[in-house]
Amino acid sequence: MRGLLAVVLLCPLLLFAQPPVADMHLHYKWSQRDVTTPADAVAFLDAQNIVMGVVIGTPAELALELVRMAPQRIVAIYGPYRSGGDWHRWIHDESVVERARTALETGLYHGIGELHLIGGFAPKPDAMHVLKALMQLASEFDVPIMLHTEFSKPDVMLQLCERFPDTRILWAHAGAILAPQQVRQVLEACDNVWAGLAARDSWRFVNHPVTSGDNHLLAAWRELLLAYPERFMVGSDPVWPVEQLDAWDQDDTGWQELGRFWDYHRHWLQGMPSDTARKLRCENAVQLFRRTGVTDCGE
Repeated sequence: MRGLLAVVLLCPLLLFAQPPVADMHLHYKWSQRDVTTPADAVAFLDAQNIVMGVVIGTPAELALELVRMAPQRIVAIYGPYRSGGDWHRWIHDESVVERARTALETGLYHGIGELHLIGGFAPKPDAMHVLKALMQLASEFDVPIMLHTEFSKPDVMLQLCERFPDTRILWAHAGAILAPQQVRQVLEACDNVWAGLAARDSWRFVNHPVTSGDNHLLAAWRELLLAYPERFMVGSDPVWPVEQLDAWDQDDTGWQELGRFWDYHRHWLQGMPSDTARKLRCENAVQLFRRTGVTDCGE
């Protein structure tokens, strides 16, 4: 409570100092609920001047708790994971598709994801029946689908975006471990892909950040972002500690680290042209999720 009180008291100063941002990658999980209430979460959003947040609940209903607290600010997307281990089981679960349809039909969810496709867990592309059904579902409801691919080549994403050209794909972590030239391959081939830079930092994807040791954007990444200024966006992915992902005996304190993640991104964003920085930190995510109620992305 003492830490939260400090956040609340500092909010006016922080809002004055920091430009508004749209966080395209937030989680609100069973392992976070005990240490971060919905009211706490909104206070952390206030402290970082986050005017829109895309929230994935685990289970999905937890995201709606934040929607009820801040309906104009929170965008809930339907996450099919109901417990920690589902991130590598979902793709074999045929019930996921019907559950996602039922959720989207309520009108409470405005996307699908985050869906993990990671080497060693994902089946071969011709056996991804559940994923392909979800891709079609996202197109049917005209909502984005967030995919987390983690392979050494962009082939899987290329196959998916080319096969489903009418599905808007939000590529979590911009390919996670891919180099900028590999990300460029996808963006050049598919205009239905947008890339998020959440967790491409020095704590999570340690060997594949977008910045140098002094938190300045690497030249190849800068060139790519300037080439596609309307296709990238930034988020926090507040999961912490990373090495204890979904541990049953340890709370996830990712929301308490929100300032850490946004300080990192704000630092390298300062080195971008102001119009490009505004698109990356706010406008692109607002437009992708078609949030007409969010009008203040700052200068």
